[in-house]
Amino acid sequence: MIAYVGLFASALVAATVLPMQSEAVLSGLLIGGAYPVTALVLVATVGNVLGAVINWILGRFLLRFKDRQWFPSSDRQLARAQRWYRRYGRWSLLGSWLPLVGDPLTVVAGLMREPLVPFVVLVTLAKGTRYLVLTAAVLSWF
Repeated sequence: MIAYVGLFASALVAATVLPMQSEAVLSGLLIGGAYPVTALVLVATVGNVLGAVINWILGRFLLRFKDRQWFPSSDRQLARAQRWYRRYGRWSLLGSWLPLVGDPLTVVAGLMREPLVPFVVLVTLAKGTRYLVLTAAVLSWF
């Protein structure tokens, strides 16, 4: 049970803007072979998607603080992110699994008022596929 909690927590934190590597945790558990593969992939995916939903929520409420000194981006950066999201739209969420850009993308989706249901569907597809590909690679390697 503790392994599932640890995997869930690492996947959740990894989906936020905080640094964490859920892939390493999942790989270790897969190599250990003590847990069902399907359960591990499911727990990692759910945790990672929930972390992305937290980012989406933050994005929904972020603009009210844009005039504060501690706000994490300039007006120019914010406008650029909004233009980019308007250009590529919700389908860009299929890139939410990407390092460096995936997590901020989920914040921008919230900022741009992307409806939650399409957000969750696309992010689940992207992040779940990433974990499936990682699982296939790890299991074929070891």
